[in-house]
Amino acid sequence: MSIRTLAEAAAGPVTDLQGQYLAFIYAYSKIHRAPPAEADFQQFFEVSPPSVHRMVLELERKGLIRRQPGRARSIELLVAAESLPILR
Repeated sequence: MSIRTLAEAAAGPVTDLQGQYLAFIYAYSKIHRAPPAEADFQQFFEVSPPSVHRMVLELERKGLIRRQPGRARSIELLVAAESLPILR
């Protein structure tokens, strides 16, 4: 699967919050040189573990990220950085 723009990649509309999660994945990965864990999302967005997990599953379902089952910190963005919103 190749890197595409956000509009090309999404199966359906992308919400502002989904865009923020994608921007966080990009920023976190650039700073830490590793993808974020679900606990990192929790801390940044101040949400519960189930909320983070549901969002990750939704982003994966829409084809915006890819994960490897059974492997921690395996989130991979499938969207070009230039098409991501600015992280707020």
